[in-house]
Amino acid sequence: MLFPAPTSQPLTPAEIHAIEVFYSAWKAKQPELLDQVCTPDWQDIPLGPGQGPGPQGLGAIMGAFTTAFPDTEVVIHELFGTHERVGVRAEIRFTNPHDIPGAAAPGSPVSIALHEFHYLQDGKLTHTWHLEDGAFMSYAGFALS
Repeated sequence: MLFPAPTSQPLTPAEIHAIEVFYSAWKAKQPELLDQVCTPDWQDIPLGPGQGPGPQGLGAIMGAFTTAFPDTEVVIHELFGTHERVGVRAEIRFTNPHDIPGAAAPGSPVSIALHEFHYLQDGKLTHTWHLEDGAFMSYAGFALS
């Protein structure tokens, strides 16, 4: 055998908790929760339109977005991974109360798929790579303008 058999450890309760808090901050409208579960130099890859670095950068986006779309929540459908590596299949849900060109009609429910991969260390997120449906960027851009 050329390579030793990989050893992997399951996600820890602290890692699962960090992921749950990270996503629950949207519905709770508490971007400050990100400071509890992300390292100060956490990297969000790629940054959203107008987003600054670190948890504060996402917190600003979150604050603007949940102000524009007050019933925003992230629903986690699946967590998978091993110690310090987590994949998340989720969706962000909200009602569109605005007339945004090219977006769902006012009053329509919106659901946008999220696919994200996180690195954690000592129970905190250090990096997040994410892919959202392109429609999310239209809504994010609206919320920030």
